Amino acid sequence: MVQPAWQYDEDATPLALDTAPVPAYGSGSLADLLPTLAAGQGVPGLDATLTELAPADRNCVFLIDGLGWEQIKAHPDEAPYLTSLLATSRGGTGLPITAGFPATTATSLASVGTGRPPAVHGLPGYTARNPDTGELMNQLRWKPWTDPHAWQPYPTVFQLADAAGVHTAQVSSPTFQHTPLTTIALSGGTFHGRLSGEERMDLAAEQLALGDRSLVYTYYSDVDGKGHRFGVDSDAWRGQVMYVDRLVQRLAEQLPPRAALYVTADHGMIDIPFDEESRIDFDEDWELRAGVALLGGEGRARHVYAVPGAQSDVLTVWREVLGEQFWVASRDEAIAAGWFGPPGACDERVYGRIGDVVAAAHADVVITASRNEPHESLMVGMHGSMTAAEQLVPLLEVRS
Repeated sequence: MVQPAWQYDEDATPLALDTAPVPAYGSGSLADLLPTLAAGQGVPGLDATLTELAPADRNCVFLIDGLGWEQIKAHPDEAPYLTSLLATSRGGTGLPITAGFPATTATSLASVGTGRPPAVHGLPGYTARNPDTGELMNQLRWKPWTDPHAWQPYPTVFQLADAAGVHTAQVSSPTFQHTPLTTIALSGGTFHGRLSGEERMDLAAEQLALGDRSLVYTYYSDVDGKGHRFGVDSDAWRGQVMYVDRLVQRLAEQLPPRAALYVTADHGMIDIPFDEESRIDFDEDWELRAGVALLGGEGRARHVYAVPGAQSDVLTVWREVLGEQFWVASRDEAIAAGWFGPPGACDERVYGRIGDVVAAAHADVVITASRNEPHESLMVGMHGSMTAAEQLVPLLEVRS
């Protein structure tokens, strides 16, 4: 069989795992944000690990899906207000925080809402194997159905804050009110569904003012949607960035006294060309398929589940074929390296959800699955891995 153009060079050296830029769990990741804010409001049982953030009585988190740190820096003309806030990021340090691995929506929203890393909350990717059934579960769309509270049993920070007497609210699209992901990651207090971005900003400001202590979350998804479909340098994506820049300013100008607004994201994004070298089709590659029972995750952050007894062989082949373009680790290596959380933090119930082999992209390349993932394979903008474009997210701050 003729080998594809991207075929591994036998004389090349695979990427060393210790060169992967591991997320800053416990000191500067999305999982540290809400616990820090709520601890500053007097909510018991939480640690303020983002020590650079000064406490505020009223805190609002605005999460913009897909708008990473690198994308804001690269588009000052489209995002003048956000750009003006870069120096205020992370308590005035001017630094970003990290999303967590993989840098994808379901994982990141669970990290935000529970204040726990993926190895603990248990949503380790876009899709992951359910060890109890052997099925591949989509953790964003929650298919096939799985009991949400069995899958993620920990309370959310919103629930802890609400129990401690903090006025707690989420303001988002009505579509998300009753989803399992909202239930296990973002519930607590009251949910307010509003369709337009302007309505969400206005209502978030109103909710923030309702309590002497308030914790409010609001969300906008269309930057991510346009990035996936058209790419992060398209006119459609740029238009969304311009729109959300105005939304942030609208909310900031309505902050009540003693309030802090934090603007962040769940991940960044990069564009992947449509060529053989950049898009490796798992469904058409006999070598990568050998010994693989299920392919999970997404293009730039793959969970590979081997047939029983083939784990070592699959790791060897994936490392040999992809090792210059991906960090390729066994499950135990990825856990020990801190990819999914601090070493030693992996819950027993989460262990089997992580792939026997985990592959995180270093180069501008993806592993697609044209037959089994036709929609995802046609996306222009991609994310999931540990590169700066995907992993670094803003923590922009405005105080009243």
